[in-house]
Amino acid sequence: MLSPAAAKVFSLLLLFISSWEICSVKSTVTYDRKGLIINGQRRILFSGSIHYPRSTPEMWPDLLKKAKDGGLDIVDTYVFWNGHEPTRGKFYFEGRYDLVRFIKLAQQAGLYVTLRIGPYACAEWNFGAFPAWLKFIPGMEFRIDNQPFEIENEFELVEWNLGDRARVYGQWAAHMAIGLNITVPWIMCKQANAPDPIIDTCNDFYCDWFSPNKDYKPKMWTENWTAWVQQFGTPPLYRPHEDLAYSVLKFIQTGGSMNNYYMYHGGTNFDRTNGAFVATSYDYDGVIDEYGLPSEPKWGHLSELHKVIKTCEPTILNSEPTVIPLGPHQEARVFNPPTGGCVAFLSNHDPNLPVNLTFWNLQYELPPWSISVLPDCRTAVYNSAIVTARKTEKKMIPFQGALQNWESYSEGTSSSDSSKTFVKYGLTEHLFLTRDTTDYLWYTTEVFIDPSEGFLYNGQDPLLNIMSAGHGLNVYVNDQLQGLHHGSLETPQVTFSKKVKLRGGVNKISLQSVAVGLPNIGTQFEKWNLGVLGPVTLSGLNEGTRDLAKQNWTYKIGLEGEDLGLPFTGGNSSVQWVQGPTLAKNWPGTWYKTTFDAPEGNDPLALDMRTMSKGLIWVNGHGVGRYWSASIAYGNCSPHPCYYGGFMNNQKCLSGCGKPSQIWYHVPRSWLKPTGNLLVVFEEWGGDPTGISLLRRTI
Repeated sequence: MLSPAAAKVFSLLLLFISSWEICSVKSTVTYDRKGLIINGQRRILFSGSIHYPRSTPEMWPDLLKKAKDGGLDIVDTYVFWNGHEPTRGKFYFEGRYDLVRFIKLAQQAGLYVTLRIGPYACAEWNFGAFPAWLKFIPGMEFRIDNQPFEIENEFELVEWNLGDRARVYGQWAAHMAIGLNITVPWIMCKQANAPDPIIDTCNDFYCDWFSPNKDYKPKMWTENWTAWVQQFGTPPLYRPHEDLAYSVLKFIQTGGSMNNYYMYHGGTNFDRTNGAFVATSYDYDGVIDEYGLPSEPKWGHLSELHKVIKTCEPTILNSEPTVIPLGPHQEARVFNPPTGGCVAFLSNHDPNLPVNLTFWNLQYELPPWSISVLPDCRTAVYNSAIVTARKTEKKMIPFQGALQNWESYSEGTSSSDSSKTFVKYGLTEHLFLTRDTTDYLWYTTEVFIDPSEGFLYNGQDPLLNIMSAGHGLNVYVNDQLQGLHHGSLETPQVTFSKKVKLRGGVNKISLQSVAVGLPNIGTQFEKWNLGVLGPVTLSGLNEGTRDLAKQNWTYKIGLEGEDLGLPFTGGNSSVQWVQGPTLAKNWPGTWYKTTFDAPEGNDPLALDMRTMSKGLIWVNGHGVGRYWSASIAYGNCSPHPCYYGGFMNNQKCLSGCGKPSQIWYHVPRSWLKPTGNLLVVFEEWGGDPTGISLLRRTI
């Protein structure tokens, strides 16, 4: 990374072999059209994405071992700029952000590392991994030919949208990277005009169709999507392992030489790291699940595939296939180099019908939508749709009575006498004030109603209209809740329109603006806004309509409980917690806390939050993340498991419609002490904490 504080950084994809830099082992990496060449040996490489801050350092060794045992050669990760430089000029490489430790552990596990250096990552990560302070650098324009900004990743779509300045910038970024004269190849994913010698690569559910922009470059697949990102309000998508294996074999038989599973282990969006409306779980139907357990039979089925292809590697890489049609949707691809050896791939691309094929005078039965591998051109040792790996059922088992003795603290609405408030004329953008240090911002103003107002006598209450740029808006009038509203990823804006009860004299209108992550994809990040920007009007008065935006507003950044340190310590003696019969339930803006002992055993743990609505969770000061149990998943769901045949897309194989998008929230074991663990919950809308349970994840 070049001087992040000056924003002179770039974002391409760097194939970075950990042992070269960490242990000073001399290695060479080049390429030709057939693949990457490592120390003179042409390779077929299997890779898997594991993002280091989406798990804990204590989980890393086991995750990397499972990846290696599963037949991977490479682990792939982004670098997350806003995690490493949350405040301009102050860097952080500890805990879940200890990138060097992660790379060293990968090297110890015998894995190479593909380092997607960012700092623009996308990755459904908050603000695409840009730090929020970057937005407020004078003259800043994101992802464009702009002096303060020299950064990129997955840029081709931006070029189409922004035109010549974007194309000039994309080429500049590429040539700048080449000019660094590093000793490993550069990769640009989804960048068809990547200049030489940079390798352009493919991201998709299928990449057999893909060809790099020069015929001497290898065919590489940087994101083979194991599922699709889940948002709050959408159901999870599951990709059948048969189809995933089919896509890999189809890619290899058409010349592919590097396949990366996105995600191999998806993990968790801890703290507030999820992008806009992205769920806290980033499981992604990974080969290893969110909790670090193998997803069977997917892990075993792909492990067998990797073993089979490795036995065929020299034959495949040293010859061109002969394509033999065997039917309308069937074919054989035969690799038979002059040096000896023979490998055949038999394919049935019909999504519904099995077939019996005759190949070289032998009979083979192929299920629908499947590919068989014949390492000697005679014996079928693997078929993508025939699963021999054991299937395991994962369960969430509650620890009875683990969470008791809840206490509550209700902080109410922002008030003008708070020492943390300040006054500004008019409405100010949410992120400009919070700098993403909190999800919450209070806007409070006073409205004077003359005792002669007609509505006080005729019963025709005035209409309060509020427009917010997003993402959530909680409206209070004279400390009485009027409505809880939220947007969505497609429509983040929020509108409130309701007749409200006002009294003669001074009335208080308090608006709580809520962020649900910052957008992670698109263009012109500097123009994205949050919060109440207007109009805010009150109509039905004697004067007609009053523009409330044109008056003083009192602002309060964050929650009172955040100022008091409730997430980390539970607060000091000045915080009046209540419990027992006076415990607040189903009351908005309420904090809850309890303590619990670590359960015996090593099973992964989670919290079941189904009796709560929306808010944030901390355990011993660690941010478990945002929860939103009240967000119901809508979509066109299939029976689970869904049928594997036919092309995968991001609307196929959805499951769980009509249920909360997420109810289980991962609590890493390493965060716990043997006894006295502090669990703190902030409930934004209202819920019952006595229904929260601690679970263990078992196979």
